Amino acid sequence: MTERFRGWHDSGLPPDSPGTVVTVGTFDGVHLGHRDVLARIAERAREMSLDSVLVTFNPHPLEVVNPAAAPLLLTIEQEKIEVVAESSVRYMAIVPFTPSLQRYSAAQFVDEILRHRFHVKHLVIGHDHGFGRGREGDVDVMRALGRERGFGVEVVNAVATADGRVVSSTLIRRAVAGGDLNHAAQALGRPYSVQSRVRRGEQRGRALGFPTINLESPPARKLLPPDGVYAVRAQTPLGPFGGMMNLGPRPTFGDHARSLEVHLFDTDLDLYGASVRVDFVERLRETRAFAGAEDLKAQLNRDSLNARAILTQRVD
Repeated sequence: MTERFRGWHDSGLPPDSPGTVVTVGTFDGVHLGHRDVLARIAERAREMSLDSVLVTFNPHPLEVVNPAAAPLLLTIEQEKIEVVAESSVRYMAIVPFTPSLQRYSAAQFVDEILRHRFHVKHLVIGHDHGFGRGREGDVDVMRALGRERGFGVEVVNAVATADGRVVSSTLIRRAVAGGDLNHAAQALGRPYSVQSRVRRGEQRGRALGFPTINLESPPARKLLPPDGVYAVRAQTPLGPFGGMMNLGPRPTFGDHARSLEVHLFDTDLDLYGASVRVDFVERLRETRAFAGAEDLKAQLNRDSLNARAILTQRVD
């Protein structure tokens, strides 16, 4: 299981570490291309009898370099940690991205971060990666620094989905924002998801015969798909459950605040305070106002049948 640590002054590596195979990046989404890199550093670490380390950043570098251009995130920090923990990488280091770090040259980043703190012996990077101030540390620069400083540099090519589209966090963000959950799932290698804690709601769903768990709003920088009703799978501390979720307002009740409200099929659990991950499977319909509670209840019954059918067909 991946161990994680953060900070500037102590790498968190054990004092007897023989050195590391490292990759560096934001790894937002931890998509198929990222997972290919993680598998590569884990494999090289085994071959070289070294420790494997992912060095990543918080916040996203663009939030410091150019806040107006900073993207919404596919994975907030805890979500990223959990996905990386499913890989074979041994360590994940979360380095604070600060204005000071922003000014580091590629050579300074290599010397102070990768060599001094993480004892790099072999570096694995993507074909389009850039290190240091102004992304000056491209593949050629990093290979030259590796020769000078005595560590190997390995470049990993891009990964494409079955339809030939190159996998990137940017393209996945576009897919999610546009409601193309199928392409997002193909590029991620798993369904797109949101994770949050269960809070107390107003019990409206229970009164309609559809009890729900209400999730706290995720951080503002978390990217969510368009508002609507979705077939979902929920990963809870008590196991996985199929269900359906309303993402957005509840206009039938005059509630226009965006909320996440999940009805779990064939169970009625007390999950207050628990962290739950909801995987988006398919959008069922838009969110809209109904004439009254009975009309809404009739639609929820139709939604339930539709969602159950979809989840039965889409067995992972």
